[in-house]
Amino acid sequence: MYKKQLTLQKILCFLALVSSVIIFLYALGIMTDLYDTLYSTMRNPADLTQTDVEGSIVYYNMQGWNSYFLHCSIVLILLACLLFITNTHIRRKYYVGNFIAVGAFVLANFYVAWESHAYITAFKARFMLIDFAALLEHADLWKTYYTESTFWFDVHYAVFALSILVSLGLIACTVWKIVLMNEEKKLLEAGRKGAAA
Repeated sequence: MYKKQLTLQKILCFLALVSSVIIFLYALGIMTDLYDTLYSTMRNPADLTQTDVEGSIVYYNMQGWNSYFLHCSIVLILLACLLFITNTHIRRKYYVGNFIAVGAFVLANFYVAWESHAYITAFKARFMLIDFAALLEHADLWKTYYTESTFWFDVHYAVFALSILVSLGLIACTVWKIVLMNEEKKLLEAGRKGAAA
């Protein structure tokens, strides 16, 4: 039973790192289409009211949050590395450090997913208010990239679904580990009592 649990915890620790890296890459990529499409519409970056396309200010509104989101994704990567530093991926028995590493990663993951979802859906709603007819006209005139796609907003469901599944897996694996450790403790105590008798 321990062998199966050890295999699962190793897989989950690697998936925790992979999901954190995916969030980091997503944080880097979410602004790509917005930059290519909307940056050139702002005639005067010092005065964001001067724009060729109504609603294109969403690109500037997202920059501060995107920087924060990028920092959060780096923290998730560091917390995933903490799982390896505390040997959570190979340890037969968990100690306080292992429980702290798992708990910190899981809590941070849930927080980032919840908060990011709120911001991304709000920014998507603002993106949908853009005057796309004016944006197409601007793109044709200046030969810039044009898209109405909400792909980068929508893909966050898959990105965070993976991270939440990994977190739930780590919780389940930790509970399983506690059960196995308690069973082993009972067997050892029964063995000692039997040897003493």
